[in-house]
Amino acid sequence: MDFLYHYSKEAFHEGVEEMEQNQLLNRVTIGDWNLRNRIVMAPMTRSFADNETGVVGPDVVEYYRRRAADGIGLIITEGINPSPRAKGTFGVPGLYTQNQIAGWKTVTHAVHQEGGTIVAQLWHVGRLTHQELTGGSPPQAPSSLRAKGLVHRLRKPYEMPEEMSAAAIQTVIEEHVQAARNAMVAGFDGVEIHGAHGYLIDQFNSEATNLRQDRYGGNLKQRLTFMKELIAAVVQEIGAEKTIVRFSEIKDDMPNYRWEDPEETIKTFVQTFREIGLQILHPSTNHFTEILTNGMTLHELVRKHWKGIIIGVGNLEVELAAHSIGKGTIDLAAFGRPLLANPDFVQKVTHGMALEPYDAQRHLSILV
Repeated sequence: MDFLYHYSKEAFHEGVEEMEQNQLLNRVTIGDWNLRNRIVMAPMTRSFADNETGVVGPDVVEYYRRRAADGIGLIITEGINPSPRAKGTFGVPGLYTQNQIAGWKTVTHAVHQEGGTIVAQLWHVGRLTHQELTGGSPPQAPSSLRAKGLVHRLRKPYEMPEEMSAAAIQTVIEEHVQAARNAMVAGFDGVEIHGAHGYLIDQFNSEATNLRQDRYGGNLKQRLTFMKELIAAVVQEIGAEKTIVRFSEIKDDMPNYRWEDPEETIKTFVQTFREIGLQILHPSTNHFTEILTNGMTLHELVRKHWKGIIIGVGNLEVELAAHSIGKGTIDLAAFGRPLLANPDFVQKVTHGMALEPYDAQRHLSILV
């Protein structure tokens, strides 16, 4: 009798796990996107574009084509610069010249040939750069506050940024709109606006980096004005159903930074996103299960106040991602490093095969 009880209990749990995994693998329609499953390829900086021109080549085409062939539901590209001043490290691709657009056309064509869906992440690093990367122009920021630390791969101290004038702010907004327009020309299915991790948009959002006294500074709602205007302009250009926004508490250059009141902060962010008419959010954290406040994680807090689509991310494991989709905390699950180590990630998950562990020395140095 004991044997039968334990057997049926194990069978029950296996059935639940299988049902949850199927939730991860089930097709889903979001606007015009008919995704083959709820697995997302998270944006990951790869630095394999030509450093001088920002143009991607055949190796990048094959890198994305292979993930599409594996069956990933939605691919979010590495960060793509909307202008030369947006660049924060070597080998970052752009989307502001005709040659760059042509290069990305070969990527999107290859992904679509494999039945995939791909969006371009637009990324401006703001103050986290150096004039050696931006063609001689100083970094841009909401306020003239120098970041601590060294520029990624350049290994030189961050420079004092130039406080952006009202005209410079409008120029950056227009550059994002043009980049979104270029993304459509290049065949992308949408764009993601990178408003997280301490980069330009997030620098405006934070009291630690925004000391402005004009309408782009002040309390949190006022500090979100730049982000709101930029995203609204992109939405007007390509549509809300094609626009994702990524936001976060964490900052790459300020590891100890925390929101003073996480729930009120999220409520203010979400209200801003509603006013724009957004439909898809990508809250970003390093650890999906980390408690933010009142026993709730970032994604649980966002879900409490947001009924639209949520992409989950943060060192997710397959079982946790499936479970979180099953209970409605997130709608899509983004994986990063596991997809670098496993170009056949979806097939392995589908057939219950073991995943190869991620090895930074091995998987960061080559495109597989």
